[in-house]
Amino acid sequence: MDKRKLSTSGDTLYQTLGLQKTATADEIKKTYRKLALKYHPDKNPNNPDAAEKFKEVNRAHSILSDLTKRNIYDNYGSLGLYIAEQFGEENVNAYFVVTSPTCKALFMICGIITGCYCCCCCCCCCNFCFGKYKPVPPENAGDYHHLHRGDGGASSSNAGDASAVTEQPSRRLETIS
Repeated sequence: MDKRKLSTSGDTLYQTLGLQKTATADEIKKTYRKLALKYHPDKNPNNPDAAEKFKEVNRAHSILSDLTKRNIYDNYGSLGLYIAEQFGEENVNAYFVVTSPTCKALFMICGIITGCYCCCCCCCCCNFCFGKYKPVPPENAGDYHHLHRGDGGASSSNAGDASAVTEQPSRRLETIS
């Protein structure tokens, strides 16, 4: 990119070709051909300024003849073209929306209201203060609603029996007659 300051007006390329912003594609093409013949380095071998002017005319034509680049240039100037090179042509509008003063102010207001986004971090990332304020599921929900946390097993009618089976049955070799 040039070392010149990037503009946001979008007039310089039209001035290079000597056209108005309302110029049609045919006008741009005709003017480019005239200026390209006038400043071509082969027709001006001893003039280095003509070679630079030819490069500028060629760049202006390449941008203004592409409809997408022309729309970006008309709306955002050379800064928009630079952003399109960096982030892609489809992301130019999103970039300018995010960097607008309104979006920046909204971001700052949300930061102030939430205490530097601490509420968002604590509630979403830390699972409501490490589970302390986690929402409680309803009592009779899911397949395991009959299980209780403390007893480690099912709470059924024979849960009070002390005769829990802790051994495997022994194998008997009896023949049935």
